[in-house]
This record gives sequence, structure tokens and C-alpha cells, in this order.
Amino acid sequence: MSTELLPELHTAVESRRNFAIISHPDAGKTTLTEKLLLYGGAIHEAGAVKARRAQRKATSDWMAMEQQRGISITSTVLQFEYRNCQINLLDTPGHQDFSEDTYRTLAAADNAVMLIDAAKGLEPQTRKLFEVCKMRGIPIFTFVNKLDRPGREPLELLDEIEQELGLQTYAVNWPIGMGDRFKGVFDRQQKQIHLFERSAHGSREAVDTVVDLGDARIEELLEQDLYYQLKNDLELLEGVGPELDLELVHQGKMTPVFFGSAMTNFGVQLFLNSFLECALRPGSHNSTAGDIPPTYPEFSGFVFKLQANMDPKHRDRVAFVRVCTGKFEKDMTVNHARTGRTIRLSRPQKLFAQERESIDFAYAGDVIGLNNPGVFAIGDTIYTGQKLEYEGIPYFSPELFATLRNPNPSKFKQFQKGVSELREEGAVQIMYSVDEAKRDPILAAVGQLQFEVVQFRLQNEYGVETLLELLPYSVARWVEGGWEALNSIGRLFNTTTVKDSFGRPVLLFRNEWNCHQLLEDHPNLKLSAIAPVFSTQQVTEG
Repeated sequence: MSTELLPELHTAVESRRNFAIISHPDAGKTTLTEKLLLYGGAIHEAGAVKARRAQRKATSDWMAMEQQRGISITSTVLQFEYRNCQINLLDTPGHQDFSEDTYRTLAAADNAVMLIDAAKGLEPQTRKLFEVCKMRGIPIFTFVNKLDRPGREPLELLDEIEQELGLQTYAVNWPIGMGDRFKGVFDRQQKQIHLFERSAHGSREAVDTVVDLGDARIEELLEQDLYYQLKNDLELLEGVGPELDLELVHQGKMTPVFFGSAMTNFGVQLFLNSFLECALRPGSHNSTAGDIPPTYPEFSGFVFKLQANMDPKHRDRVAFVRVCTGKFEKDMTVNHARTGRTIRLSRPQKLFAQERESIDFAYAGDVIGLNNPGVFAIGDTIYTGQKLEYEGIPYFSPELFATLRNPNPSKFKQFQKGVSELREEGAVQIMYSVDEAKRDPILAAVGQLQFEVVQFRLQNEYGVETLLELLPYSVARWVEGGWEALNSIGRLFNTTTVKDSFGRPVLLFRNEWNCHQLLEDHPNLKLSAIAPVFSTQQVTEG
């Protein structure tokens, strides 16, 4: 591919913004996602998650079970254009039982928006996901939500972020009032007060009155005590707070903080505008050929998610691919790093939750949907030109285990197909007994809800009813060095050996104590809480 493409790639990368939203359940993530789409012009009316009958369903929650329960349990990708920027919003599951799906999605994100409930502050799931972002060096933008309800003092929340996460904070805007008296926000960059009017259920854009800080009209528009409180807070912020430093933001050491209410739309557009200015553009990715910049003229990308049956009518399987370099073009032929095969990408799609439309090209930072005829696995690299492979995406240690049985022999084929496809997309990890007589798959999950989703989807999408039998284990460890290392140890006690879906040995323990005991007895045995990441080398050797 020629260097003539470089100006086009530079322009495309400059206009791309890609981010994931991380939060604890119930912080309002799906609501914020909807409102960003509303202001981005991607939808015309926002639907709350717990949909009133007359209201639309939330766009990002497309699975039947999500709409029934009012929770997000799958990652989706929402793409829209706003202010000459192409935005890829990676919507992640809010429920902690699906944190593994969120970890995988963060591998494809350039930025993260950390959503915090103003009344609760930092919560366990937010802390956990923050650690993943920190590990990956992802810049974090903080949106403090639910200011339309009584909450904690804004200064106290900033202090908590600094103390607990070790992040410097810079309040980009500041709330005026709280709860019933939440009137709007002060934009510190532009030195302007934004006063909002509530709309019906926040389904339309909020009406915004903008007033300069010294404007005489403030006395009429704002109650005196709120105005004095704002002036005092600002004096304090200017006195002790740091300046906004984008370099520190991009290094993940400082977080710009925004206050608002996704439900009433207060502060959402200000956040979106500021985010576009400050967010990190698509950057380099580490590969077997070194750090590859997004403007590298050959196409490459990696699969970070697989999803079966997004469109139940067509029984489709979609691979979500993060474009890392070059230009993707419809019908292009690419190399598949893990298998060495050549694949023609004939039906690429732009993703918008469950809705898709065909695309002709995409650039670094974009996420595209590819038809998956069973070729792709999570972490796979596809590329043109010089051979390269991106770092794989690890599977984490499950904590719950259960045997899945199919009581109806006539549904054997559907059962096998369903289990295989749900395993491929990472809905749950699948393990098998080393005893060939025991054919039933063992489901291995991070949370109970994963089991429910697998059973629900097997029945709903494959027509198979299943029985679940819980197993008494809570710890899984992969054996480093594989079967050879394991067999050299001899007999093991207080553990059960199974194999994962790639045939690698995994030891299951009832508790951490049993695991430590085994390692004390066999100091040469090396165990890992994270599944070994596949590479081409392993596949060709195997």
C-alpha cells in the first residue's frame, strides 16, 4: 500500500474518538449512554432503561433479558458523528457478574469515562475497573451523575478520587445546587453559567440559558444563597486546585471531572463537547512487530468480542474488530495471524447496538462488525502486509462452576451448537472433565448471572432446555507448562483436574487454602489465575 494514503489516514485518526463507560451497577450508565446519543444526534428521543410502556427501550440494551430486567449484560458498540468527529462508544455491562466482558472491551478502548453516583461516590466495581484502566494506561474522564438527587459534597467526592485512586482531579465544571435545587453548572473553561430547564423525563435536550459570571441577570435567575455558594466554591478551587494538564490526563494521572445529571440532561452536552477536545486520539498498539502507529499504511486489527444471534431471525455470529492501523475496505482479503489462513471480509457492518448497516471503509479507532463463520476467536489479529500479531486478551479466573446437562437427547445437536457458540463469544468459560465418560460441559463463570444468561439464551435462541448442577469449587488455576508439567508432579490431592476448551490443564480447588497447600507441597508447580494467551507459535506447535 502506498504512502499516498498517509494524509487520508492522518485526517481520519485525528477525527476519531473511542471510549468505554465504566461504572458500578445503577450509577446510570445506560441512561448516560442514551443521552450522549441524544446529543450526538444519533437518536431523537432517549428511552430510560426501566422503560415506561409509552417510552422507547434503551438503544444500547438490545437483548430480551436486558429489556426484561433493566440491566446491561452485554457489551455493544454505538457509532455516531458529532461535530465532525466519528465517535465509537463501547457500552459495557454494568453488572459485576459480567466484568470479564468489560475487561475485554477495555482492550479496544482509547479512553474511559468513569461514571460515579454523587450520593455513593466510588463503589467496588468502579474501583476494580479503574485498576484495569490503570493497567492499560487508559485516560479517565469522570462524570459525577445524579446531581438531581441529594448527594455528597462535590469537594468531598474530588478528595475521595484523589485519595483512593491516586488521581489528580480537575473540575471542568462545577454544580450549582443539588437535588431539587440543582439549577445547572458553571463551565470553568469558558467562565459561563449554564442554567437548565427540566424536560419531560429528560427524553429531549435540556433548555440551556448561558450567562457570563459577572452578568447582572444572575441576581434574577439564581437564588442568592446558591450564587454565593458557587462563588465561594470557585475561590477555593482556584486557590488549591491544579491547572488542567492534558499530558497528565493522557498518561492516566489526572482525571477531568464533570458534574451533571444524565436523567435530566443537565451537563451532558458540555461533557461531550469538552471530551471531544481533550480525549486521546487513536494511538499505537504493541505487537510482535513492535509498536505500530495508527497511520501505518497496512490494515490491521484485533477481535475483542464475539456475539451470536444479535439478529435472531438470521442466527448470525458477529466478530467485533477494533481497527488499529491503516484503512479497512469492504471485500478486502486479510491474513488471520493465529491460523495462517487468508480471509475475505465481505460483509462488514457499522454497529449501532442491534442495528447494523453495511460499510465500505473504516480507520484506526473504529469498531467494525464482521460476519463470523466460526473462524474468529477473542484476541485474534487480522492484517495485510508484514506479519504481525497483537497481544492477546486474557481470560480471568472464574469463581463459580456448574455442570450443564441436556436432558433431551433429541436436542443434542442444538445443545452442542449453542454451547460452542456461547463459549466462542466469551459469555462463559467452558471446561471438560478429563474422564472421557463424562461428556457434560462444565460452565465456569465470574458471577451467578452468567449461568442464568447461558440457560436463558440456550432456550431462547437454540430451543434447548438445560439443567444446571453446581460444583463445590471456587478457585481455578491454569498449569504453566501444560500437561507435561502436570504429569511430572505425580498424584495431586484436594484438587480436581479438568481441561479448558483449548484442551489445556486447569486445576479446580474448593478454596484458596487448598490451592496454597498444593503449591507448598509441590514448589516446582507453577499455576496462573489468568489463562495463557494464545499466540500463533503455540497453535503451529500444537
